[in-house]
Amino acid sequence: MRGGVEFENIKAIVTDIEGTTSSISFVVNVLFPFASKHLAGFVREHQADSAVAQLLDEVRNETKQLAASVDDVIAILLQWIDADKKATALKSLQGMIWKQGYESGELKGHIYQDAIASLRQWHEKSLPLYIYSSGSVAAQKLLFGYSVAGDLNGMFSGNFDTNIGGKKEPSSYEAIAAELSLPPAEILFLSDVLEELNAADEAGFQVVGLARDGIIEETGSYLWVSSFDQITI
Repeated sequence: MRGGVEFENIKAIVTDIEGTTSSISFVVNVLFPFASKHLAGFVREHQADSAVAQLLDEVRNETKQLAASVDDVIAILLQWIDADKKATALKSLQGMIWKQGYESGELKGHIYQDAIASLRQWHEKSLPLYIYSSGSVAAQKLLFGYSVAGDLNGMFSGNFDTNIGGKKEPSSYEAIAAELSLPPAEILFLSDVLEELNAADEAGFQVVGLARDGIIEETGSYLWVSSFDQITI
């Protein structure tokens, strides 16, 4: 089903980023290549920093290569970037690298204009807004903090990443509802990924699919829209 949708009794909105508030092409063609280009140099320069050293050890533990050299870990991380692996250590390192790019002005976070307008409208109505993305919380805040429309972080009441669980697992959404102290039925989740919508729906959330750029995974009885302005709360 596609077209405008209206919801009542929504007490919070949780939104995905890639393909939902922001272009997939920005993530795939800008952010990922930027991280790939700068990863080796960043890791070598900061490998002694406690936060980076801990993340490198997480990679060694996850791959069961406890004796892996820094160069070995860099090679693993680059493979993970190519495979778009949802590894928390990788996402954290990418966030650190992107931070340098945003702060230098080399990167500007892409947000769809309709998403900006609707998020602002909902925020002005005192509707709590949250982000749930596989990218780290730090990376989320950078994208919205250094966006094409300026710093948008003030609109959000909180952020979630894979530390709370995988986005295709119902238990992750149950954990988010518990964190928000709300019944799942009073939370609306927005995403462009069918498996994420399935998981949120199974956890009791209300869901809407975003079909950006003509891309749609529409199946079943879910509601799909092509822009945020088709969603009325």
